[in-house]
Amino acid sequence: MGTPRLTKSVIGVLNALMAATEDKPAWGLSICADADLGPGTVYPILERLTDHGWVTSWDEAEPHPGRPARRYYRLTENGRARTQAALEARRNRIPTRPAEK
Repeated sequence: MGTPRLTKSVIGVLNALMAATEDKPAWGLSICADADLGPGTVYPILERLTDHGWVTSWDEAEPHPGRPARRYYRLTENGRARTQAALEARRNRIPTRPAEK
């Protein structure tokens, strides 16, 4: 599949995923907090990114008692490369200014 539409919300989720590490993986609600977005926005974005092959996910092996198992998310190798390229392209684009009156 092609490139997902890179809205501000998608960029926030991608930045949260880029910041995740092996010893501190990203899970749904941590991504919500890092991206400052609600779960009704984040989870559909994660699903779309998974459909595009940018993200993979798995359930926590040993859930903590008293809460459901966390679902962890990670950028695929392709997803990380495409995210880096997309974020770099966004940083390098020339901002447009609104027309003066």
